[in-house]
Amino acid sequence: MNPDAATISVQPLGAPEQASPRRPITVFLCANCARPARAATSAGYPRPVVPNFGWPWPVRQALVSCTGRLQPEHVLKAFESGSEAVCMVACQDDNCHYLEGSKRCARRAAFLRSMLEEIGLGGDRLMLFHLPGTAAEDMALGSGRPVEAFSAATVDLLAAKIRDQVVATLRALPPSPLHKAPAAGADGDTHEEVEFSHDDNCN
Repeated sequence: MNPDAATISVQPLGAPEQASPRRPITVFLCANCARPARAATSAGYPRPVVPNFGWPWPVRQALVSCTGRLQPEHVLKAFESGSEAVCMVACQDDNCHYLEGSKRCARRAAFLRSMLEEIGLGGDRLMLFHLPGTAAEDMALGSGRPVEAFSAATVDLLAAKIRDQVVATLRALPPSPLHKAPAAGADGDTHEEVEFSHDDNCN
């Protein structure tokens, strides 16, 4: 996790309690996916818009300027810190603000899955999902061209599908052999770590 990230607490979003395996996970989410398009201005960057996944239990969400910036140590640290599973939510490959960021994330996810298999955790604990990107839309707005806005209902549906797949995967996974999973959400909060760095280095 980025030690400079700001941590905030929000109330968990409502979804059927019976669907929850109540096991901690970490979600790395691109701050540029599934948000309204915006043209670049000199006013700085607005606060990221987080899709409504409707997590039925508290999760740790870390927003990053691009999932291509995620390094293996970020994912491994999440497992070491108690996560039973880790999710990467990237932009679509052809609509990434950093061109190759989403593809780089996919390559690292494949590498990390093989590593998790080798150390006995299992590659299924690392999941990669995609939501609509905004690079083309932001560019269109900046050049004065009209942009078709994402439907909030469509984004919520896509986010709900991700949530349901994560829950189903967790049900099928045995407890992590690294540790005894702590009781998730003892404080009733969802923690989000928001990284506000927006440099152009997406290595």
